[in-house]
Amino acid sequence: MPYLDHAASTPLLPEVTEVMLASMEGDFGNPSSVHAYGRRARQVVEDAREKVAAAMGALPTEITFTGGGTEADNLALKGPFDLFSGRHVVVSAIEHRAVLDTAKWLELQGATASVVSVGPDGIVDPREIAAAVTSSTVVVSVMAVNNEIGTIQPIAEIAAAVKSANPATLVHTDAVQALGNLPVDVNLWGVDLASFAAHKLGGPKGVGALFVRSGLRLAPLIHGGGHERGLRSGTSNVAGIAGFGVAAEIAAKEVHAKSEALIALRTQLLDGIRRAVPDASVNGDLTNRIPGNLNISIPGAGGETLLMLLDQAGIACSSGSACASGALDPSHVLLAIGIDRALAAGSLRLSMGRATTSDDVAAVLDVLPEIVGRARRAA
Repeated sequence: MPYLDHAASTPLLPEVTEVMLASMEGDFGNPSSVHAYGRRARQVVEDAREKVAAAMGALPTEITFTGGGTEADNLALKGPFDLFSGRHVVVSAIEHRAVLDTAKWLELQGATASVVSVGPDGIVDPREIAAAVTSSTVVVSVMAVNNEIGTIQPIAEIAAAVKSANPATLVHTDAVQALGNLPVDVNLWGVDLASFAAHKLGGPKGVGALFVRSGLRLAPLIHGGGHERGLRSGTSNVAGIAGFGVAAEIAAKEVHAKSEALIALRTQLLDGIRRAVPDASVNGDLTNRIPGNLNISIPGAGGETLLMLLDQAGIACSSGSACASGALDPSHVLLAIGIDRALAAGSLRLSMGRATTSDDVAAVLDVLPEIVGRARRAA
């Protein structure tokens, strides 16, 4: 079954499966215990922390393991508010719901939130972000790569513009779709906080990380035994963290070769779609996006119908964020970049990864004309 939904989740890498199985069998001790079993489990966690840190150019002490990217986003936005005097947050209109809904929650706690609009190319303008920053802005959050349309944001320029407007304002980036799809260096970006998730790069689900720049204090979301340097209490998911470490190490090493292969596959896919469905349109900038992402709208065809028919044909893809599955409304990202509601409702996100082949792309193109015709007749 051709799998073109890597933006939602990726298959476990064989190397990840191997290290996780070994950890589950042999590293069953509690990493907080002082005996040999505990020390062994602790060493597994710390080895993985070094690998994850190296993959993003950070120090191991700057990595806090979480239960996923959503938790990392929540910690990044909520964590500073009890420790900073300001009560203002700035986000872009195309952020993941983990950021947008957290900003809404902060408003319920008495904060104010500014949502910066985005142009039709899906690229956030650093000047508009900086213009929204005030003397009371605690944190600005702009994702490194959009999870639906794959557009790459100018994070270094955004961070510099924010710091110029208010040096005390923290800059966070949701980099869940970045690691493994483009080179990541949190120091070159100039961010204070960055969120990551293992399952987007061949690692396990339920494991993530938040980069917290040295010297920065956050209030924890989860209280208890003071694990993860006081930022995330709870016994560590040793096997999951071990898998994350291996996945991050491989992702950083393979990013350039993987990108070249995915650009060729995306070109094959887009050329075929344009031949099969000439009125299909690409959503977002086609140049400044990660290589494996192609988000298209098909006039006159409902996205849910397209997905159902593709699934029946043995093709796995999505119409937007997996975290918004079941939602009947069109993608908030597509609406934010100015796509008409009817056209946005007929969108497909075709996302490829390490295991995608030319035959997978050909299988999609073989069935697409008939499926589009059936979807349009059903509309």
